[in-house]
Amino acid sequence: MGSKAFPESWILGEALATLVRAGGVANVEHRANLGGTEIVYQALRSGEIDAYPEYTGTIAEVILHSAGRPTLAEMRDSLAREGIGISAPLGFNDGYALAVTQVTAQRRGLHTLSDLARHPDLRLGLTHEFLGRKDGWPGLERAYDLHMRDLRGIQHELAYGAIESGAIDVTDIYTTDAEIAHLGLQVLDDDRGFFPRYDAVWLYRLDLARRAPAALAAMQHLAGRIDETRMIRANARVVLGKQPFQKAADSLLVEALGGSATRAKPPGVADAIAKNTLQHLKLVALSLLAAILIGVPLGVVAARFPMLAGPTLTAVGLLQTVPSLALLALLIPLLGIGVVPALVALFLYSLLPIVRNTFIGLTTIPPPLLEAAAALGLSPAALLFRVQLPMASPTIMAGIKTSAVINVGTATLAALIGAGGLGDPILSGIQLRQRDLILQGAIPAALLALLVQGAFDLLDRVVIPRGLRRPTRG
Repeated sequence: MGSKAFPESWILGEALATLVRAGGVANVEHRANLGGTEIVYQALRSGEIDAYPEYTGTIAEVILHSAGRPTLAEMRDSLAREGIGISAPLGFNDGYALAVTQVTAQRRGLHTLSDLARHPDLRLGLTHEFLGRKDGWPGLERAYDLHMRDLRGIQHELAYGAIESGAIDVTDIYTTDAEIAHLGLQVLDDDRGFFPRYDAVWLYRLDLARRAPAALAAMQHLAGRIDETRMIRANARVVLGKQPFQKAADSLLVEALGGSATRAKPPGVADAIAKNTLQHLKLVALSLLAAILIGVPLGVVAARFPMLAGPTLTAVGLLQTVPSLALLALLIPLLGIGVVPALVALFLYSLLPIVRNTFIGLTTIPPPLLEAAAALGLSPAALLFRVQLPMASPTIMAGIKTSAVINVGTATLAALIGAGGLGDPILSGIQLRQRDLILQGAIPAALLALLVQGAFDLLDRVVIPRGLRRPTRG
C-alpha cells in the first residue's frame, strides 16, 4: 500500500493496509510519503505498490490529462487499459478551495471567488501544485478573470502559518483540512462552479483479483463509509492533536466500520532515530562506494586521454544540474521505488566532485616530477599507481570528502520514494509543522555529516603520503 506526502493520504493508506491485514493478507506494507501524484502513480503502474488513495479530480487532471470532466465510469475504462482499477468512492469530497481569514473577509467584503477580482492587491500564497494544474490557478484565473499582482508559491503545510500571521491574505486549501475550522478561516464560494469534485477512491492494480482476492475484497469495505466530518476529524487528530497517523487510521476505521482497534505500541524516539540513521548511512555508504569505484577511473581516463576529458566532465556536470526530485521521478518507471532508485540517484550526484578532482589532481602534477619518473623506466601502470595517484591523492580525497558530505544531505530526499532514512521524520515534521519531528531527522543528519567529515580526515592519514599531507597545528 502507498500514500502521498500529506497526512490525509497517510491516514487513508494506513487504514487500507489495516483492512487488508484484517482480510487475511498477512504480508502488508504501507509505504508512506511517496511524494506527489506522479511518483506514487508510477509506483502503482510499475507494481512497486498495489494500491493507494487518490481523488477523482486528480485522476482526470494529472493522470489522464482530460480536457473535460469525465465520469467515474469513463475514468475506470481509461485506466483499465493500463491495468489499473478504481474503487467505488469512499464517501467524501476533498476539493480545492480558496480561503481567507474572517478579518480579511470582513474588511474586503469577500464571500465568493468573484469578489477577488475587485481586490488585485491581495497577497496570494498558493501551493506549487495548485499553481501548475489546469484545475488550479491557471484555470481559475481565466474563469474568474483575475489579475492578482502579488502571487507566490508556498508549501501547503506552511501556508496556514503564513495566513494566520498575516504574511499572506489568500491561500488554497483542501476542504477536509482540519486547520480551516481551527483557524476560523472563511472558504470563498466557488460561485461559477470552476472546481471539479475530488471524491476519494482507491486506485489499485487489476491483477489483485488474481494475486490477492482477499485484499481486493477488503478494499471495498470503506466504500461510502467515510464522510467529510469523519475525515476532518481524523485529519485533526494528526495535525492538531499530534497523534501518530496509525492511531488516527484506527480511530477512523472504528468510526466507519464499528468494532475496536488494537495496535502494537510504536517504537520509541531513540529506536526510530537509530533505525532511520542506519538506513541513511547504508544509502550514503553504498552510493559513495559505487561513485568512488566508477568516478576515480573516469577521472583517470579523462586525464590520460584529452579527447575524452571534455565529454566526460560535461556529462557528470550535467547530471549534477538535474533537480533531485526530477531525477527520482525519472528513475521510478525504470527501477521502481525504494532503495535501488535512491542509490542510483545518489551515485549519480556523487560523481562530479570525484571525477573532477581526480582529473585536476592528475593533470596538475609538476611536469619535472613526471619526467623524472619516466626516466626510471616505469611502466604506465607503475607510473600511475606509484607516482601519479599518490601525488594526486590530496585532491582526489578532497573530492571524495566533498561528495560524501553532500551525499548525506541529499539522501534525505530518498524518503520521497520509500527508501527511508532521516528524510522520513523531516518530511513528516514539515507536513505536521512539528519541530521535534524535523529535528529527529535534521540533527542526526548534521551529526552524520560531521562524522563523515572526521572519518575522511582520519583516512587522509592512511591514503595520502606523509610528505603531501597538510601540516596540522600543534
